[in-house]
Amino acid sequence: MDYRLGFESLDESDEVVDAPVEVDGTLPDWLEGSLIRNGPAMYENGGASVNHWFDGMAMLHRFGFDGAEGEVKYTARFLRTAAYEGMREGEIRRSEFATDPCAGVFGRFFSYFTAPEPTDNASVNVVRKGDSFEAVTETTMPVEFDPETLETVNVPDELDDLGELTTPHPHVDPETGERVNYVTRFGRKSEYRVYVENDEGVDREVIAELERDRPAYMHSFGMTRRYVVLVEFPFVVNPLRIRFGDGTVAESYRWKPDRGTRFVVIDREDGEVVASPEEPAFFAFHHINAYDEGEEVVLDIAAYEDASVVEDLYLESLHGEPPVGMPAAEIRRYRLDTEDETVTGETLHDTSFELPRLRDDREGRAYRYAYGVGHRNSPPEEFPNRLVKFDAVEHGTTVWEEDATYPSEPVFVPNPEGTEEDEGVILSVVLEPAEESSFLLVLDAKGLEEVARCRVDRPVPHGFHGDFYRRRV
Repeated sequence: MDYRLGFESLDESDEVVDAPVEVDGTLPDWLEGSLIRNGPAMYENGGASVNHWFDGMAMLHRFGFDGAEGEVKYTARFLRTAAYEGMREGEIRRSEFATDPCAGVFGRFFSYFTAPEPTDNASVNVVRKGDSFEAVTETTMPVEFDPETLETVNVPDELDDLGELTTPHPHVDPETGERVNYVTRFGRKSEYRVYVENDEGVDREVIAELERDRPAYMHSFGMTRRYVVLVEFPFVVNPLRIRFGDGTVAESYRWKPDRGTRFVVIDREDGEVVASPEEPAFFAFHHINAYDEGEEVVLDIAAYEDASVVEDLYLESLHGEPPVGMPAAEIRRYRLDTEDETVTGETLHDTSFELPRLRDDREGRAYRYAYGVGHRNSPPEEFPNRLVKFDAVEHGTTVWEEDATYPSEPVFVPNPEGTEEDEGVILSVVLEPAEESSFLLVLDAKGLEEVARCRVDRPVPHGFHGDFYRRRV
């Protein structure tokens, strides 16, 4: 067995509620709350199958911690969406990122971007709005769920009227509580629409509308105290090609390196574009962080040379014989001068680094530490197989790794009585194929030394993103 075990399909018989988890080690007594994660867990059923990692049916996973008692309980449940109900009956009914159920190309466009049947398979991340919890993806159809049972509460039947495509990585300002995000609205003249809303997810205000003939694929974006930064990679789409073309949405995007990469810096107060400098072409899924430094915006990002990583995440490639040959993202820093409207870039570290996280109160602020997954080998020889702590001041790294294991996105949980930025623990779900199981790894965030591991008696599929919530849910 190897990393491919994490891409095997589960079904409803694999759902579990509050199963006790064996804890080896000692949990911090302050670790009280829940880690809730999201990701694909069903790729095929009854003759129906999807094509890409992004297209698997969403399953939520909850690890409930009672540190004082040294107890952990595990719950896993599929989201009950229209996309999932179709797959359960052996049919692909919704158009996913790289999987198309439609025979007609006209239907293909409207099944992904507009009514009546956009995908509601919210398999990428989880967000909290006030007392509500939502699973989210790149279509504007968040699915509400119960944070204790993980049962599906509400599934929207149409897209947000603001636009069709969004990012599953909204920013929450740690000082104001404002939630900031953007959507892409497709049409004869497509637009990026940047908006803010309060922590309850209401009182939404659009602060910027930017027209584009060829919208870029942007999975995330940057935010500082003063600015929103959209990084337009030259992985772009002609909306008419989606509507009348022969491929899926993923196939409709084209890598156009001659366009370069444009950094659009938008004032959060009035929505004005204050700078839009360009750099040679590169691609990224995830921003690490951004912050203001005088009249400059400092933006750190997990950068690829091009968008070929999208192709490498097709299931045909991931299920192939190792090595998978995935490209690796490196840590780059770009300084955007808002007065001269210039940009300068540098590689801070060429180590493999993806799925970056940092402590929540450093979001949009100067920071020192970020955490991610990476590869031991360069060039990479298989799926990400270690955890990496990056020091953004000294530009050094600390790693955790163990033979034949595959960790997920590291989530930082601060010690509530701590005074230092990295005082807390890292939580990561680790696949251990040789044991045909997974464990929740708890690391001291300072040196990435193991504090505890909490073994689940089954493999947990490779997921995407999640978060820790202190309120007992």
